[in-house]
Amino acid sequence: MEIPAFLGRTERLMGKDAVEKLLKAKVAVFGLGGVGSFAAESLARSGIGSLLLVDGDDIEESNINRQLFALRSTIGMPKVLAAKNRILDINPDCEVEAKKLFYLPGSGELIDGCDVVIDAMDTVAAKLALAEECAEKGIMLYSSMGTGNKLDPSRLKLGDIYSTSVCPLCRVMRRELKRRGINQLAVVWSDEPPKEPKYPGDERHSGRPSLASCAFVPPVAGLLLCSATVKYIVGDLDD
Repeated sequence: MEIPAFLGRTERLMGKDAVEKLLKAKVAVFGLGGVGSFAAESLARSGIGSLLLVDGDDIEESNINRQLFALRSTIGMPKVLAAKNRILDINPDCEVEAKKLFYLPGSGELIDGCDVVIDAMDTVAAKLALAEECAEKGIMLYSSMGTGNKLDPSRLKLGDIYSTSVCPLCRVMRRELKRRGINQLAVVWSDEPPKEPKYPGDERHSGRPSLASCAFVPPVAGLLLCSATVKYIVGDLDD
């Protein structure tokens, strides 16, 4: 297999066999906000050959402070469309399937054929449903926990959900996953206690107040999700 020129430096670092595995892989990214947008683009830049992008939102001005695909020129555009356009500008040979929808229980057919799934969604119900679907199908899942109301990207880490602490979302997920008989889940999480917002936020489409956020915590979580995914697909890179 001929390696595309834009992956030349990746090939020098990881080797040709590793890059060939990435080019043949399919990864799904659910949620294209501050975390998912950076995960999706870094996967494309890593050479993932097929991407499934799922998000039901349109880009708003409030997204610009942290979301990679949010620009003045993309306000009002579906996030999945903005993401697809940009990814194809990076790698025209990438197979990008864009689904403008919110993930619901029973939508497991979406992930058929995926090597890895990344969960960067906001709602607990969706995260739990996707975890159940992946566990049932034996598909590797990496899930992002809370990055809102946090300021220290150095406290983000990759680990198992049952080894987490501090994070309120992790606490809820541990309890609910245990009830469902799911005994492990790879997550990116932070042990930084959430900050108290300076003033209440507006209410999003879910009816819940929006979390405060910054430009430098969610993206790091997305890059960690990409790193974990690449290493899982390629295998041991320490040899």
